Amino acid sequence: MTEHIGSRELRADLATHLRRAAAGHRLVVTVGGRATAAIGPVDTPVGDDTTLDALVAAGLLVPPRRSGPARTTDPVPIWSGVRLDRALREVRG
Repeated sequence: MTEHIGSRELRADLATHLRRAAAGHRLVVTVGGRATAAIGPVDTPVGDDTTLDALVAAGLLVPPRRSGPARTTDPVPIWSGVRLDRALREVRG
């Protein structure tokens, strides 16, 4: 069973729609009335032996664009009322 859902509605209640997809429902996400993505159950059972590489190889997952370890930085203190563009300019130096 396929249902069309708008992107705003999906964002508003994402957890509910993901539970429905896990239960077997297929959702087609629309933006401006045009289908742009599909959400549905993973066709293969995902267990402890399923790796990200196996899901990518099966075409069930899109690999990340970046490789290597995630960038980690120390938290940057930001005071309330500071504009984000000014805070970024200060952090980037």
